[in-house]
Amino acid sequence: FQWSSPPEAIERFKSQEIWFPPPQFYEFCRLCNFSSLKELQQFSSARALEGCERWMPVMLSAADGSIQLLPGDELYPEDPDYTGEKKIIMSTDKKVEDLMKEGGVFHRIVMKDISNLAVYVNIQAKYNHINPLMIKCDNSDYNSRL
Repeated sequence: FQWSSPPEAIERFKSQEIWFPPPQFYEFCRLCNFSSLKELQQFSSARALEGCERWMPVMLSAADGSIQLLPGDELYPEDPDYTGEKKIIMSTDKKVEDLMKEGGVFHRIVMKDISNLAVYVNIQAKYNHINPLMIKCDNSDYNSRL
């Protein structure tokens, strides 16, 4: 076991010393907004009664990777399959780069492979929540569209 701050954990993830799944990568990126536990606690206390939203990432398979779409993203379905019963599979022959260049409203985690993730968010978070910092583990530059 090793204690790491969120930025340290992300750096260790980037160097492939450790691995965590995309939802945890997203949350580490969100925690990077806070410089101390006290600051996080103050934010949490102030925001606690605002409410919350149920999220279900929707996977979009692309030609060279995949994208986890989150609520608010322009490609997020109006009626997501929360239970998996509908077995909806979203896929495209387009490359991730093309999808990013074509898009404008992002709330997504881009995955080129298991250890190559990037978070892109340019929507306003609901319920006074805080968006994650947009951190990527590759050399792509889709930020020009954000």
